[in-house]
Parts: sequence; structure tokens; C-alpha cells
Amino acid sequence: MAKVYDALRRAEEDRKRMLGDKSHRPAPLEVEPVGPAAERSDHKPVWKRGDEIVTPRPGPDGSAELNKRRIALLQPESYIAEQFRALRGRIDAIASQRPVKTLSITSAFPGEGKTTCAINLAIVTSMSLGRRVLLIDCDLRRPKIHPALGLKPETGLAEVLAGACSIDDAIVSAEGVAMDVLPVCGRPANPSELLGSPEMRRLIEEVSNRYDRIILDTPAALGLPDAKAVSDLCDGMVMVVRASTTAQSDIEAVLEILDRQRILGLLINGVEVDQGRYGYAV
Repeated sequence: MAKVYDALRRAEEDRKRMLGDKSHRPAPLEVEPVGPAAERSDHKPVWKRGDEIVTPRPGPDGSAELNKRRIALLQPESYIAEQFRALRGRIDAIASQRPVKTLSITSAFPGEGKTTCAINLAIVTSMSLGRRVLLIDCDLRRPKIHPALGLKPETGLAEVLAGACSIDDAIVSAEGVAMDVLPVCGRPANPSELLGSPEMRRLIEEVSNRYDRIILDTPAALGLPDAKAVSDLCDGMVMVVRASTTAQSDIEAVLEILDRQRILGLLINGVEVDQGRYGYAV
């Protein structure tokens, strides 16, 4: 955990330098459904920091954003792809000492890069010879994996958990890479209950018998119980932190919510390196 707190400290220092105020620390964000939307299953969360309303940063739907989310596939020799290989190597080193077959990727809030991390880590992991990899989209509210990979699912995780189809019916193969994906198709009215259900546990147990590594992309951990429900079923977790953006108090809040013993490390996203490239560090 010492490395986690060192990374946490560096991220907070960078964030304060970006804000230009070393004494300011914003209050943690909270998510609240507002007005009639609170009664709908498809409402968009309103994030609050104290009395301030913070509009979630929408993810661009353009090709540049989609390409970034699968850069390890499109540019396998790029600097960023190499960083994901380094991350894969560190996880494999940990896996030599303890079981790490199921791995969840989370963050404090949306927009910090956890889906990009999950997709690219799954891609580089699938490049290992003889290794079967499954990527599961566990964000039943705002799924991003299937558009990033160009998939058009007819069924998905919610349908499997509800008993409307089998796992085999829902799993699809990603084009251009030896990796399977369990996407999200329908968006249920009870995502937290489905993710915390015995059916979800049985699903994880079943795919663990088929695959060498399962990577699960969870919703953001603060404000919603989904990430906690999924992470409790996994062997390990990686938390994604955006440099100069994620507050230390928010990171500490996530560490209090999740099982610290399962946290393998902190991945810092958006770190500037030479010539304007961006790197990742654990």
C-alpha cells in the first residue's frame, strides 16, 4: 500500500499545481437523482460537490475518442501501448504470488479513463500466447465498451443476469484481437441489484473456469454501489486516477469504500511526458 499512497500524494500535488492554490481541496462529489428523473431508470446522475452542481464531462463520440480507447489495438507499437504492457507485466508479477484471475478497473468518478484502461489492458493481455481473455462491461448505466470496439450486441450482461439468455449467447469476439467481450445491451431498471446478485457471482465463477484473465470495467465508485458489488467478487482491483484532476480526498474515499486488500495499485492517467505524450504509472 505504500506505493499506492506515494502515487496518491503525487497526484494530489499535481492537481494542486494545476489549480494554482495549494491550500484548496474540494469536497467529495456526491451523486443525486434530481426531480422527476429520480423516478426513472435511465436518469443521468447529477454530481454535487458541496452546494455546487458539477455537470459530468460527456465522453466525445467522435472517432478520435474511440480510437484512444483501443490504441493498443490500432497502434500496438506506440508509447501508450507499451505502458499497458508494463501494467500487464506488473499484474502478472503479482499473479505469481496470489490469484489474480478476475480484475476490476474502477475510478472515483466518470471521465478519469477507467474504460480506456480496461479495454487496452484486455487487448495487451490477450496478446500473450495461449492466454484466453474476457472483457466484461459492468457499467449497466453508461456502457462504452461495445461502441469503442465496434460491436453491435443483440444481448448482454443484463439479459444473462436476468435469465433471458445464456452466457454463450451474450459473449462476442472482438475483431482484430483474440479477446472475447461480454457487453451491455439492455439497460435495466435495477443495475445495482443485478450486479450484487447471486447470478452475478455464479457468472464470475463460470467464466473463471473458461478464461485465464477476466477484466471487468465497473462504473465509478463514488455515488453508486455498483463498483463495490463487482469488486467484492474479484481477486484484485486497479483504481484509475487522472493527474491534476482527481482530488486526494476522493481517492481516500474510494479506498474506504472498497476492500483495500484487493487493490493491486493506482494507475495515474494523463501524466505528461516528453513531446506531449501521455503515460500511465502504477
